[in-house]
Amino acid sequence: MSARISEEQVQHVAGLAKLEISDEQLPYFTEQLDQIMGLFETLSEVDTTGVEPTNSMTDQLNVMREDIADNWNQKEELLANAPETMDGYIKVPTILDESEDN
Repeated sequence: MSARISEEQVQHVAGLAKLEISDEQLPYFTEQLDQIMGLFETLSEVDTTGVEPTNSMTDQLNVMREDIADNWNQKEELLANAPETMDGYIKVPTILDESEDN
């Protein structure tokens, strides 16, 4: 089995991400995550002496458009494209249920 990551760690991460992993899938995902961790270990061995940190791959600055709303009257069009609506809002599934006693 994997040396860098255990099946218990994979189950823990899956739980944090609210993913269900079956017992049959667990070895596959453990091996996949182990290989990913191996790639990071390989990257940590690269000599970066004298290499300045990079936060962008291009020399272009301020290429984002200004955040200006063009049309405020699109509510009905937006709601028409939503899978489910209620009282003029988009209805989404509950993610955090605070009604449970834990």
